[in-house]
Amino acid sequence: MLRKPKIDRFNESVLSRYQIYNSIFITLPFDEISNTGVMLPLFSEVCEKGYDENKTPTEIVGNFFEKYCDKPTDTEKFDLLFRFIQYIERQVVLFDAIEDATFPVVNNMDGRGTLRNIKEEAEAKNKIPELKEYLKHFKVRPVLTAHPTQFYPGSVLGIITDLAKAIRENDLNLIKKLLAQLGKTPFFKKEKPTPFDEAVSLIWYLENVFYHASSQIFDYIQDNIFGEEELQNQVLNLGFWPGGDRDGNPFVTTDITLKVADRLRSTVLKNYYRDVRRLRRRITFKYVDKLITDLESKLYENIFLQSGRTTITAEETMNTLLEIREILETKHQSLFVDEINDLINKMKLFGFHFATLDIRQDSRVHHNVLSNIAAESLEMGLDIFPKDYSTLSEAEQINVLSKIVGKVNPSLFKHEMSRNTLESIYAMKTIQRNNGELGSNRYIISNNGSVLNVMEAFAMIRMCDWETPTVDVVPLFETVEDLEDAHNVMETLYTNKAYAEHLKRRANKQTIMLGFSDGTKDGGYLMANWGIYRAKEALTAISRKYDIKVVFFDGRGGPPARGGGKTHQFYASLGPTIENEEVQLTIQGQTISSNFGTLESCQYNMEQLLSSGIVNNVFADEKDRLGKEDRETMDRLAKISYEAYVDFKNHPKFLSYLERMSTLKYYAKTNIGSRPSKRGGGDKLVFSDLRAIPFVGSWSQLKQNVPGFYGVGIAIQAFVDNDEFDKVVSLYKNSAFFRTLLENSMMSLTKSFFKLTAYMKDDKEFGDFWKIIYQEYERSKAMLLKLTGYAELMEDSRSMKASIQVREKIVLPLLTIQQFALRQIQEMNASKKDIDPELLEVYERMVTRSLFGNINASRNSA
Repeated sequence: MLRKPKIDRFNESVLSRYQIYNSIFITLPFDEISNTGVMLPLFSEVCEKGYDENKTPTEIVGNFFEKYCDKPTDTEKFDLLFRFIQYIERQVVLFDAIEDATFPVVNNMDGRGTLRNIKEEAEAKNKIPELKEYLKHFKVRPVLTAHPTQFYPGSVLGIITDLAKAIRENDLNLIKKLLAQLGKTPFFKKEKPTPFDEAVSLIWYLENVFYHASSQIFDYIQDNIFGEEELQNQVLNLGFWPGGDRDGNPFVTTDITLKVADRLRSTVLKNYYRDVRRLRRRITFKYVDKLITDLESKLYENIFLQSGRTTITAEETMNTLLEIREILETKHQSLFVDEINDLINKMKLFGFHFATLDIRQDSRVHHNVLSNIAAESLEMGLDIFPKDYSTLSEAEQINVLSKIVGKVNPSLFKHEMSRNTLESIYAMKTIQRNNGELGSNRYIISNNGSVLNVMEAFAMIRMCDWETPTVDVVPLFETVEDLEDAHNVMETLYTNKAYAEHLKRRANKQTIMLGFSDGTKDGGYLMANWGIYRAKEALTAISRKYDIKVVFFDGRGGPPARGGGKTHQFYASLGPTIENEEVQLTIQGQTISSNFGTLESCQYNMEQLLSSGIVNNVFADEKDRLGKEDRETMDRLAKISYEAYVDFKNHPKFLSYLERMSTLKYYAKTNIGSRPSKRGGGDKLVFSDLRAIPFVGSWSQLKQNVPGFYGVGIAIQAFVDNDEFDKVVSLYKNSAFFRTLLENSMMSLTKSFFKLTAYMKDDKEFGDFWKIIYQEYERSKAMLLKLTGYAELMEDSRSMKASIQVREKIVLPLLTIQQFALRQIQEMNASKKDIDPELLEVYERMVTRSLFGNINASRNSA
């Protein structure tokens, strides 16, 4: 029987179910206002018709109350609007649960990009030997971060999980109960979470999703591709940032870092214990029954022990499992060997660390810390630094830092940040002792721009009683200028004797992180992506020159503007000039729950990432390379786009527009993340202090996804005006990289809706600025349709576009309420009359509350 097209499967399995269950949901009595569920569809209809008639959000809200309410008081109006917000938030949850429940139906779990498909293609092309050889080295590392784009509290995530299961089983009675529970469960967090709270929330995904999905993938590779030959490569490993990422987060302490590492270890032991307990019911044979019982007891008691007091190691556990397997094979006809192999594979993947806890700090903090350590150590009479260190040239300082070793005591220093930074390094050593080296073996330097930045971190590590550290120093290059100079920085490091010796001890492997989010904020969409592509090429070439295996770690967010979108297609589009023996990327915020929140979606998306590397190497198409002319075209497009974006960014109204016309300042009030919403402590908004998440998110809330398209239209239009459009067509046909960029940009354009803010074009102060954005939106849309030959945006991704359209329709009333409230705030602030503080507070609370549903509905908006 032929499989229906994906768009048909979406319409039947997702859209129709949403319409049925939503009709049930809006009739449930949740509150004192019994008519809320009845009124919301009417309000939605008024919104849709209103924008078709070019009305403003203020007019739409006013028309609704005039038409459907009998002279309501302001209090009654506010109550109903807040009720609408609550209902819409929960409609988004319902849609999320339905998509989660139907994921295996809508997506072909054996289709393109899955392991089964890869294996069959390798068999058809006689490339199984090449596939096996590649899988002996290739790895994928998703790194879960605590960046605040996840608005669902844990209680709501639990309801989504249960609701998805009930929907999958068509249990209507339970669905009604869960919808009722959802209606009464708070979404708003009254207090900001601590970094430990964030860690616990994300460890839930490790425990309940990644643990099972990762092992299923590894088992499939072992059983179906390698067979009797034992696979030694992990293939998949996990990274973790909550509790270790100090960049801009003063609330991450050494104590929290150690607590998170303990929690990671105890959680994976808990999972092993559950598996062993199940196995004990089956392995009841002579010689092995005592081994499995003893292992169960040891795992149980170690779940609750604090670090340093554990009574079992990963090596002992693995050896016990191997011994059990051997006895089963030799004495019991291999009965239940598959189940033991599954647990052995999990031990290979997760050890006692579960996920590698990365430590990250800003290079400017390091510089300040090292300067303080140098000054204070001299005051204490220590001879770590020369007396004239602060006056030495950069090259001379690098020479000094290359030779520094020692055992400094953090408590001796008065400077708090110096103590904290040194303690974080000692914490890594403690974690390695308790969880194994993979527990914490990477120190990431954000905002890295020079050799000195790396050597300062390297010296601090070595002065913490770690002359030959079992830790990788990972520079993070983010700005356009830093990306262009990155290969020069690394060449100097490769030729530095002390650093070269360190790399030799680390198997001549260097991890380099590249920041898509801040790169886009700094240089615009095309330049950021092209700049990173070129940086990877240059870094690959210089690393190969010195026989260093470079591994790229991409700092990606959810939306295309922050490196997200069709991520697996991006990796599959990279050519042989870029080293890609490993795919490492950050998974942030609601992207964790949307792409990896269920066993099916997690397995599917990790297989897609695995296949991207395999496709690019085992099945590489030699024709898909950037030729000289295509490269020149891409270079010119990026430069034109960059100049346009920089001009736009330097517009005198740029920052004030974001500050006064968007939701930027309200992100700090949502209590979704432990980290401050901007760098720096001043009240004045400075562009460099803006974090990528609230920056991109604010454009998304306006439905003006500027970072995902601005400059694209201008760049292509320049080629059209010069009668060189054929060059862009050639690049599009020849480069999968360029095609993927444009497909992701189309997603940003599809999620834009300028009728929402069309009232701004008449604003005396910001009208012209709004028109600049709108003109570039229209130009980018026209140019992409002209280039692709599509009749509409995302024509090749109809099911994804349909999902976006449903979500946008759900939140249109929410966006309208948000803009209505923002407009009232703007008018109150512009008025010279006395401002009613209570009324202002109501409108500001309305804006803040409306952030939640809008972000969650987009699933990759920040």
